[in-house]
Amino acid sequence: MSKVVVVDYGMGNLRSVAKAIEHVAPTAEVRVSSAAAEIMAADRVVVPGQGAMPDCMRELAARGLRDAVVRAAAEQPFLGICVGLQMLFGHAEEGNVMGLDILPGRVPRFPEAAMAAADGSRLKVPHMGWNQVHQAEAHPLWDGIADDARFYFVHSYYVEPQDPEVIAGSTHYGIPFTSAIARANIFAVQFHPEKSAQAGLRLLGNFMRWNP
Repeated sequence: MSKVVVVDYGMGNLRSVAKAIEHVAPTAEVRVSSAAAEIMAADRVVVPGQGAMPDCMRELAARGLRDAVVRAAAEQPFLGICVGLQMLFGHAEEGNVMGLDILPGRVPRFPEAAMAAADGSRLKVPHMGWNQVHQAEAHPLWDGIADDARFYFVHSYYVEPQDPEVIAGSTHYGIPFTSAIARANIFAVQFHPEKSAQAGLRLLGNFMRWNP
């Protein structure tokens, strides 16, 4: 039986993520945990996140989970969601803090000057609601999900990877931005699969079957 741990560092929609995984993988053991030992012993690790990056990084360190998350990103099938994607990178404009710096790149805010729709109307920040994700490459987590499928977003910041080869998906909101990344055992998304209906559930199910 596969054991998946949803990392609890006090930030994120943890129960909704856990319930969605239980729905797509009813035989799996799904735990929401803030225990470093349990995270490191899991078969799969999910790091969700909502809220401000400085708060997330502070809580991760305060709960003694930073090293466990870094190790999971190096060794276990790893799914990052929202801030769980952003923390994989380096400097974040939000609060002028450093993420885990596992992947080279930065986390800027949507530029106000570019926040205009095709009809000239202003786009609001945060980017909130449904939007398309264009798949940059084939990947097991995209299996059965149509290219340009719609997912649910809530964010004001986005990742800007230094290495374009890690980009697995992109979305347009005033500007094109990276909405999914993939490298080895890591897959991480800016959107919320647990709030994204069938496409989101399919992605979570694909993660539970994935053997990188």
